[in-house]
Amino acid sequence: MGWPERPDNWRDNAVHAQQVFAKVAAAISRFEPVTVCASAAQWENARNQLPENIRVIEMSMNDSWFRDTGPTFVVSKSASISALPETIVAGIDWNFNSWGGVDDGCYRDWSHDLLVARKILEIEKVPRFYNSMILEGGSIHVDGEGTCLTTEECLLNKNRNPHLTRAQIEDELKAYLGVQKIIWLPQGLYGDDDTNGHIDNMCCFVRPGVVILSWTDDEKDPQYERSKEAFDVLSKATDANGRKFQIIKLHVPGPLYMTEEEAAGVMQDDDAKSRTANTRLAASYVNFYIANGAIITPQFGDKKWDKEAVRVLSKAFPDHKVVGIEGAREIVLGGGNIHCITQQQPAAHLTGN
Repeated sequence: MGWPERPDNWRDNAVHAQQVFAKVAAAISRFEPVTVCASAAQWENARNQLPENIRVIEMSMNDSWFRDTGPTFVVSKSASISALPETIVAGIDWNFNSWGGVDDGCYRDWSHDLLVARKILEIEKVPRFYNSMILEGGSIHVDGEGTCLTTEECLLNKNRNPHLTRAQIEDELKAYLGVQKIIWLPQGLYGDDDTNGHIDNMCCFVRPGVVILSWTDDEKDPQYERSKEAFDVLSKATDANGRKFQIIKLHVPGPLYMTEEEAAGVMQDDDAKSRTANTRLAASYVNFYIANGAIITPQFGDKKWDKEAVRVLSKAFPDHKVVGIEGAREIVLGGGNIHCITQQQPAAHLTGN
């Protein structure tokens, strides 16, 4: 995880966001080791707010969305990479342009973010594969058995890789992720303009053959058509092994909107995308983190749907403890949620090194 601080994205100098990031880190640390990276200016503050069992490392970053700027870890259990041991964990260092470049991205300078994945892989002594294609980790979700979920809204957006065709993007995903089939949902969550519709707000795998989809029963909600469209695609699709999908609907909260007070707490300048009062927040319970034996899920203060989300996730993951993080609204104010601020690293069983 990274540590939030930029005042033009996180309100009130990120005080509230830091408290919730600390809650997320502490919750995950009950189930697996956690490392939080913080800038030199914030290292002591992060260290003081986080439990002692969490490792805190100094690292420069432009913002703290490590799902998107950190490495995508992959596991090889074959001899397909002849120069490497038979079983190994490696990391993909994708190219990054702040979710859309100078004109359409979230901030103008992402030079520190470009080095985050490489730094993490060097610290962890994990082999690095660089790919010049612009891609964020939140835009893909895999089932571990050859199937990848993504959205056309994001990966085919001309603010990412205008020189690549859909087929060429599929080829890159297949080559680097080891998948055989890409399932394209047309759009992501309504209001997720910061990421241009990342899949991790919209749909994810529970296990091979089973997905959770953001949903609303309100036909007047703009989200309804997006969810129905995705449901129709998934209903007709099969995964890489020919299985039809079981689709679990997970109702979105709210709808929720940024308040005047919340918008006033953000330092509005020309370096980052503005945060405007009354903007609909891209809030979704699908944006959870799967830990070893636990599901770390956002809670938005919506009594009805917060409770329902815990019920649905508990049923979908019967062998996991569902841990709700109160105050996750603070994360969505910055443009994402728990899945977006975390990046899992598989356990390594390396030979040598």
